Amino acid sequence: MFALRNEETALDVVQDAMLRLVASYASRPAGELPMLFQRIVQNAIRDQMRRQKVRRLWMSFVSVFGRNEEELSDPLDALIASDGSNEALAPHREAEQNQMLAIIEREIARLPARQREAFLMRYWEEMDIAETAAAMGCSEGSVKTHCSRATHTLAAALKARGIKP
Repeated sequence: MFALRNEETALDVVQDAMLRLVASYASRPAGELPMLFQRIVQNAIRDQMRRQKVRRLWMSFVSVFGRNEEELSDPLDALIASDGSNEALAPHREAEQNQMLAIIEREIARLPARQREAFLMRYWEEMDIAETAAAMGCSEGSVKTHCSRATHTLAAALKARGIKP
């Protein structure tokens, strides 16, 4: 039904689901636990997949962070190859990425404080829902709501500027 393609992530999801099961349903009869565990795992996988999808979307905008200074240390690297294979490293591409990053940072700064806080913790700091809720002092449902609203607001703001993911 659901598939996480990274073994470490899958193990983390199962471990978190086990902890949630024990923390919330330890007093339940043993016969109910398999169905409860299955539902908890399904929800945890859905949450993880949503988080990965949103993270991929937003991190594609800020991929400039993934490069280090050594990649552009040779002046010849700034020349575009005739086949265009290194165009992503061209100075004009770097300038475009820096402009894009500045726009995204401005739009994130315009978000309401709680939305900005939830968005950054979830997608930049890669905290899970429970960790974010604990850090923000609110419920997990509130974290999901803040993140959803922040994502929709950012997407609309970028779309209004003609920027598409």
